[in-house]
Amino acid sequence: MPRLHALELLPDEAGCDVVRRDWQALRDAGLPSQLDHRGSTNSPHVTLAAAPGIEADTRQLAAALFTDLLPTGVRTSGIALLGGGERVTLVRLVTVPDALTRSALELRSAMPSVEHLGWLPHITLARRLDRSDVARAFSVIARGDVTITLSSLRHWDPDAGIVTFL
Repeated sequence: MPRLHALELLPDEAGCDVVRRDWQALRDAGLPSQLDHRGSTNSPHVTLAAAPGIEADTRQLAAALFTDLLPTGVRTSGIALLGGGERVTLVRLVTVPDALTRSALELRSAMPSVEHLGWLPHITLARRLDRSDVARAFSVIARGDVTITLSSLRHWDPDAGIVTFL
């Protein structure tokens, strides 16, 4: 399976701190956490689209669609599980303004290939969480919704190992 390029929205530093507290709480409980991801570009984000490659014209379109929308406030709106096997991905869902949703769908529809159909805005908290640990994970991070600010857009190119802010 090819490594996927991604266009991602990043929270400001205060929003990153909110997410990293969840990551740390999971780690402190002995559970998988995105803190375990050792990549230098690992940071809280909302993926707009992932694809085997993202061309310059797609990056330009993304910049044009999102520049005037950022920064924008979004609300975390619950916890969800992705995946159907014995190990799942734990995410915090994100409720975004309609204009952001429209731009995300316009961007995705202009791309020749995207990894997943539709768009489910979320921030990943942990990958490869055993189903038997889900209740404990929920208890560690359970709290009310939080408003965070998405402030920047980046392109992750895993082939070159480069992050480019758009």
